[in-house]
Amino acid sequence: MDRQELERALRETFDADEATARVVARQARDLADAGQFDADFDGELTVDEVVRNLRDAPGDHTVAERWNWWLGALDLSHGGYARFSVRTDADTRS
Repeated sequence: MDRQELERALRETFDADEATARVVARQARDLADAGQFDADFDGELTVDEVVRNLRDAPGDHTVAERWNWWLGALDLSHGGYARFSVRTDADTRS
């Protein structure tokens, strides 16, 4: 999965700011590199797959909340996905 392509798709589809799109795309790339999604679903994690699943999240969620919502569902159904979540409460000022 191309991380820059995902960043662009997240900004365009969900009006995500650049920093958040970058963090979510990095976590998605880490998930793809881990091979867990491929093993659980017999298919490659793609930009389209990520965007399609994030669209299913509640409409008032930010892109990071949408990502965490999807990962929560994956974690409940298959386990081991929580480690790819995004912390939304981190202090970015330091």
